[in-house]
Amino acid sequence: MRYYKDIIFKKPVPEEIRRLGLLPADLHFHTRYSDSATRVRDALKLAARRGIGLAITDHNEVGGVLEAGRQKSRVPLIPGIEVSANDGPHILLYFSAVSDLVDFYSHHVEKNRRTGPFTAIRLDTAGILEAGEGYPCITVEAHPCGYAFLNRGVQRCVAGDYIGKEVFSRLDALEVICGGMARSHNQKAAELATTHGLGRTGGTDGHLLHELGGVVTCAEADTAEEFLEAVRRRETVIIGHERPLVEKAVMGTAVPHHLPYTVPILQARWEQSLPRIRKFVRTRLNG
Repeated sequence: MRYYKDIIFKKPVPEEIRRLGLLPADLHFHTRYSDSATRVRDALKLAARRGIGLAITDHNEVGGVLEAGRQKSRVPLIPGIEVSANDGPHILLYFSAVSDLVDFYSHHVEKNRRTGPFTAIRLDTAGILEAGEGYPCITVEAHPCGYAFLNRGVQRCVAGDYIGKEVFSRLDALEVICGGMARSHNQKAAELATTHGLGRTGGTDGHLLHELGGVVTCAEADTAEEFLEAVRRRETVIIGHERPLVEKAVMGTAVPHHLPYTVPILQARWEQSLPRIRKFVRTRLNG
């Protein structure tokens, strides 16, 4: 396994990072506007106390970003959203201006949401990336090598021939440390970023407050625009570690937000599984 000097698997120490002239920011965190129990004001207070920046990236939703803007916090904020594609992958989009994020959301995400607001929208990966090309933003694939048995990572979809490998050329970066993934998945993501010449980001994918800041993306930047440009230029350092398996299990049982939307979630999962099912059937028939 290759060693990357700009990808460090250890607990981040924000004070040390800032002394190096870098801003550490958790670029993947969820609030109660999505499938988390965390209040926006609590996330901002903890981020301020720990001295880190924050991107609220709720699933198919911007309410948390808007509330954070109203809080007038001193925390450096990077407007973001995690869009769940109909063919499986989760695309993180980051904007330098909230107004651009809101425009993207209202024109491309909101009208394509299902009854279950946190599950896949009615746009596939190519459609989401095409929509993002009309905005000053960067596109990042979240947890590109996970999850098991689900098409929630772009590499899993490429490996299964559900999505063409040209998708990598349309991304700006890959999430190379995701707090919710296994170390092996994150190491594979780092290799993919190098292979395809993409930028690197990291975030906790946190849903519980104490997870905030466990993974940070570090860049020499004072504004959201400068931070995103550093990602695009591949000038970031990613520091963090994955959550223990026990904590992942606790997170899964502590967040009941999906329960009222069981039917649309199952419908979306069925649609996402169709390419895999069709491939299996074709293979058996040809065999």
